Amino acid sequence: MLMNALSRPSPTQVDWYLLLPALLLAAMGVAFIYSAATVHGLDDYMRWYQHPYLRQILALLVGLGLGAAVCLVDYHSIARWSLVFYWASLLLLLIVFLYEPRYGARRWISVGSLAIQPSEFAKLATICSLANYLSRPANELSSPQLLLRTLLMIGLPFALILIEPDLGSSIVLIPVGLSMMFMAGIPRRYLFRLLAGAALLVSLVLVDALYYPRLIPVFQLEDYQTNRIRVYLGMPFAAPDASPSERRKADFEERRFTYNVDQAMISVGSGGWRGKGWCEGTQNALGYLPKKVAHNDFIFSVIAEEWGFLGSVSVVILHGMIILRGLVIAAMARDGLGRVLAVGLTMLLFTHVFINIGVNIRLLPVTGLPLPFLSAGGSSAISFMMALGLLQNIKRHQRNY
Repeated sequence: MLMNALSRPSPTQVDWYLLLPALLLAAMGVAFIYSAATVHGLDDYMRWYQHPYLRQILALLVGLGLGAAVCLVDYHSIARWSLVFYWASLLLLLIVFLYEPRYGARRWISVGSLAIQPSEFAKLATICSLANYLSRPANELSSPQLLLRTLLMIGLPFALILIEPDLGSSIVLIPVGLSMMFMAGIPRRYLFRLLAGAALLVSLVLVDALYYPRLIPVFQLEDYQTNRIRVYLGMPFAAPDASPSERRKADFEERRFTYNVDQAMISVGSGGWRGKGWCEGTQNALGYLPKKVAHNDFIFSVIAEEWGFLGSVSVVILHGMIILRGLVIAAMARDGLGRVLAVGLTMLLFTHVFINIGVNIRLLPVTGLPLPFLSAGGSSAISFMMALGLLQNIKRHQRNY
């Protein structure tokens, strides 16, 4: 009786090592979304409550509520329903194609004044269903049929998100899926072959996009994606034998694709050690950092300019605490399902942080991914809070020995 009482999870057992850094990041995110958007004036929005920082507060509150609900339901029960969530998310990913493109992509489902981005929830649904599917005896994991079904489970949402197009969100599923397969115990020979095949495919796609256009008809990058890779690799846009007028046109096109990341780099570099002060960032206030991206994909640049190196390091440390805690929760999980699920959720957070900050400091080609708990975006804020709720759920049911 005593052992059962000690092992029974407590709903009040909050892991503050996980929750406190997330709340600090969320508060910081609201402050800098306000800073990034307010300098352009509230008049840019039809109604005061449409301001990004207020919408972010509402999304975070909804996310906290859903995260708490997810935490209180045993993750084994969630896993049993995960396939339903998975197919529902795929249906939502198909519904987005019924809407008119926004900013050149079909990524949102509009409900009145709200816009839902299904890809953010599809990531969570895929992680849950994949964790449930891979939680099986070790002898079954060596089956080639199981590997093919696993790849299909990852490939369906990957393909649907990719053709929206949303290259960044689709890429996230690759390291997440590989880390979960590794943790589940998929034979390493299979994983090495997958990595080799993926590297070969990426190489062929890059060669096709940069040197021999339309060589591979199945995998084609959009023109803007190819140009972003050219910018990242420092490849000239103008042909060697281009005329002066063609060269001027190519230079203009190149500057158009380097503009955002150049301004982000200037923002990061101009902040110095302590920054220029909250709401005092000139790159954003003067419009050099475009207002459409300053408060979401490039929020890190705003923080770096206004709070300097110390603010940037604080962002990295707080995210690092969450990621490290996620790995600890995975190590202490009661069973294989908990371990695989925790690793998948932690890798989801890590990949978003790595890619977003990498883009802001030009370590990676430009691709749109939100920085967890900081970037403006209702769907992403809610999904990250739900991911924390799942990690807290696994922590509540961890081993007590």
